[in-house]
Amino acid sequence: MINLKLIETNFDEFNAKLKAKKVDEGVLKLLLDTHNELKQKRQELENLQAIQNAKSKEVGNLARNGGDVSSLKAELEENKKSMQNAANLVNELEAKLDLVASRVPNIIDDDVPFGADEDENVCIKTVLEPTKFNFKPKEHFELGESLGWLDFTTGAKLAGSRFTVLRGVGARLSRALVNFMIDFNTSRGFELVNVPFLVNSNTLYGTGQLPKFEEDLYKMRDEDLYLIPTSEVPVTNIYNNEIIPVENLPIKMTCYSACFRQEAGSAGRDTRGMIRQHQFEKVELVSITTPEQSSKVLDDMISCASDMLSALGLPHRHMMLCSGDLGFSAAKTIDLEVWLPGQGKYREISSISNTRDFQARRAKIRFKDGKKNSLVNTLNGSSLAVGRTLVAIMENYQNEDGAISIPEVLKKYM
Repeated sequence: MINLKLIETNFDEFNAKLKAKKVDEGVLKLLLDTHNELKQKRQELENLQAIQNAKSKEVGNLARNGGDVSSLKAELEENKKSMQNAANLVNELEAKLDLVASRVPNIIDDDVPFGADEDENVCIKTVLEPTKFNFKPKEHFELGESLGWLDFTTGAKLAGSRFTVLRGVGARLSRALVNFMIDFNTSRGFELVNVPFLVNSNTLYGTGQLPKFEEDLYKMRDEDLYLIPTSEVPVTNIYNNEIIPVENLPIKMTCYSACFRQEAGSAGRDTRGMIRQHQFEKVELVSITTPEQSSKVLDDMISCASDMLSALGLPHRHMMLCSGDLGFSAAKTIDLEVWLPGQGKYREISSISNTRDFQARRAKIRFKDGKKNSLVNTLNGSSLAVGRTLVAIMENYQNEDGAISIPEVLKKYM
């Protein structure tokens, strides 16, 4: 949830940063109008409460002196009704403001470049040179089908489009990647956690998936349960509505999970292969920290995911997302894009975001420093998307005869 105090303290900057995230001006106007109306009605309620207190004292003083208090009591009764009506209106406006604000994205960090879409993202760093071949490299789906690793036909038979069955060495390589990723992350100080793949609506609200992105989620019929779109959701909400001692921060966690997304709006995109699936696997990084530690923790998470790609020998680059390409909850995001020689371009394999206190405000995650309770900062990122890493290995480690070599660091896991 955005910090609504910013509407009063720095509305112009607040407004500009939300417009840069493509927030509709009508929504911003409704947010401001509702906030101002609520502020006005709260003041009216406070005035009525002050009148009630003053007249109550008058009644007491008059009664002690033997005076007639009947008219004052009648005024008090009328004022009490006005107070109740004002209180009801304040409650309605608070609920309305919460509903409007729940659909407004996080504001961007100061160093995030303004831009319309992914074409205006900024390359910060390139790691390893793109793989070169003395033959025309194939795409992963050609390699996978010829080797019997990827079975798209059976995936479609079992569940429909955007599902894949992994077989034989392909399935073993996928499992090896999961184990390698978990070991790599735990060696960097991230605690391994195992969480449910089903969560309730309050959990999804806490990390910002609800109410805005319900169409992307798979919901259980007649139950308040949804399949997770990423383990960021349950892992972050481990600390939902809790107060963490400051000496316990930062908390760093890693988690393997399956992820489920309807991919609403992606019709026609990446229809072949494993780039965009309704079900996929991911190893996630989640950190909970103080605002002061937040930027350093983001750098540590980026380094962890990037070093993992380097250990796998996969060329990649760091991309700073511009305002128009940022996710709903993110204040700042660095994407890691891996080189896919079959496609001849870089594709996203990890997205590492700092949400500042946006998720913490929704999920009520705080830390105690002395006597004061403050909102934590939450961060999350893929380390890595398993299917896309499998794709990257297949395309970067392919041989002219169609065979695929195994990266050295994965051999012991095979």
